[in-house]
Amino acid sequence: MNAWHYSQPPMESTPHPFISQPHRTLVRLSIPVLFSLTAEPTTALVDTAFIASLGVIPLAALGVGTTALSSLFWMFNFLGVGAQTEIAQLYGAGEEEQAGSILSLTLILSLLAGLVLIFTISPIAGWLTGVLGATGEVQINAIQYIRIRLFGAPAVLLTLTISGALRGIQDMRTPLWIALGVNGLNILLDWTLIFGIGPIPALGVSGSALASTISQWLGALAGIVLVIRSIKPSRSFQLVQTLKIFRIGGDMFIRTGMLNLFLFYTTRAANQLSPNAGAAHQVLRQMWVFTALALDAFAATVQSLVGFFIGRGTVPRAKTVVRIALAWSLGTGLMLSGLMAAGQELVIRYLVPASAVAVFIPAWLISALSQPLNSIAFLTDGVHLGTGDYGFLRNAVLISSLIGILGLWLLERNGVGSLSRIWILIAIWILLRGSFGLLRIWPGIGNSIFRDIKRETL
Repeated sequence: MNAWHYSQPPMESTPHPFISQPHRTLVRLSIPVLFSLTAEPTTALVDTAFIASLGVIPLAALGVGTTALSSLFWMFNFLGVGAQTEIAQLYGAGEEEQAGSILSLTLILSLLAGLVLIFTISPIAGWLTGVLGATGEVQINAIQYIRIRLFGAPAVLLTLTISGALRGIQDMRTPLWIALGVNGLNILLDWTLIFGIGPIPALGVSGSALASTISQWLGALAGIVLVIRSIKPSRSFQLVQTLKIFRIGGDMFIRTGMLNLFLFYTTRAANQLSPNAGAAHQVLRQMWVFTALALDAFAATVQSLVGFFIGRGTVPRAKTVVRIALAWSLGTGLMLSGLMAAGQELVIRYLVPASAVAVFIPAWLISALSQPLNSIAFLTDGVHLGTGDYGFLRNAVLISSLIGILGLWLLERNGVGSLSRIWILIAIWILLRGSFGLLRIWPGIGNSIFRDIKRETL
C-alpha cells in the first residue's frame, strides 16, 4: 500500500484502506517493517563474523564498542517514537503544517543530540570502555572504534527520526529501502575497510567503525531527501512542541532504563548460577530478541494506525485496529511457540554447549510458552505509543520491572535460583506488562482514551 499524502484531506470520500480491507492493510504495512527491523541485526552478524576472523582481541573490542554505543543511541530512541506518534495523529487530522513542524523539530533535535554525543562521549571513551571491563589491547581497539563510530551518531539519530516520521504517514516501504541501502553498503565497506583491498589498507576494527559511519551518513542524507518529499518541513514549531518532545523523552528514558535494568539483572542472576547457566541464558536471550522482531513489526504498524484514527477523532476505529491487530499478533505468538518447540534440537546442536543442555531445555520450554504473552505485551505497547500514553507505559514498565527484580532478589537471597525460575520470572514480567496494556484498553483503566468507547463496525 502506498503512503497517503496530505493533499488528501480527512474526508469520508477518501476512506482509509484499513476500513475496507483491515487484515490485508495490517499485514501489508507490517511486512516492510519486519524486514526493516531485521536488516541491522543481520548486518551486525556479518560484521561480527568478519572481525571474528581477525582474532579474539578485535572481536572483544567490537563487543565492547557496540554495547556502549547501542545503549547510548537507544537513549534517544524517543525522537523517532515521538515523531511517529505525533505525525500519525496530525496526519489523521489533516494538519500538514503542524506535521512539518514536528518533522523539522525532531530532525534538529536529532542532529543536536548526535553532536552532543560526539563532544561528550569521545573524551571519556577510555573510562567508558574500562567500566565495561576492557583492558590492554582490547581497550585500545574499543576506544578507536567508539571514537570513529561517534562521528556517525547524528546520522544514526537522524535516520531513527526519519523512519519514525515516514511510518507516521504509513509509508513503511521507504524506511525499508533506507535500511537495506545502509546495511548493504555497510557490508560492502566492511569487507573493503576491515581487510583492505588494493591501495586501501586493512584497518581492522577501525575499518568496521568507519564503514558504519560512512554508510549511516549516506543513508541519513538520502533519508532527508526522501522524507521532505512526503512531509514538507516547517520552521513554525513552538516552544510547547519542544517541551512535549522532551517530556516524551523523559518518560521513554525511564521506561527504557527499567527495561534494561531488569534484563541486565536476569543476565547477572544467570551468570551467578554457573557458567553453564550463563551460556544457556545468552542463547535464550538472543533468541528472545530475534522473535521479538516479528512482534515489534505489528506494534510499529499499530502505533501508526492508532495514531492516525486518534488524530482523525474516530477512537472506536482505533479500538477496532487494536482488536484486529491483537488477533494477528497473538496468532504470531502461538506460531513462534510452535516453531521454538520444533526447532529446539536444531538450536541445541548449533548454539548450546553440551554441558549447558540440561539447564537450557526447561528454560527454553518456558520461553517458548511465553511467546503469546510477549505478543500481547508488544502489541499493547504499540497501541499506547500510538495514543501518546507515554506516562502510562513508563509506569507499567516501572511496576513490572520492580516486581521482577524483587523476585530475582528473593531467589538469590534464599539460594533457590535456577535458570528455569529466572525465565518464569521473565514470563511473569511479560505477563504483567501485557495485562496492564490490555486493562488500559479493556475496560480502560485510569484516564484511558478507550474508556466507555463502543466498538465501531468497519
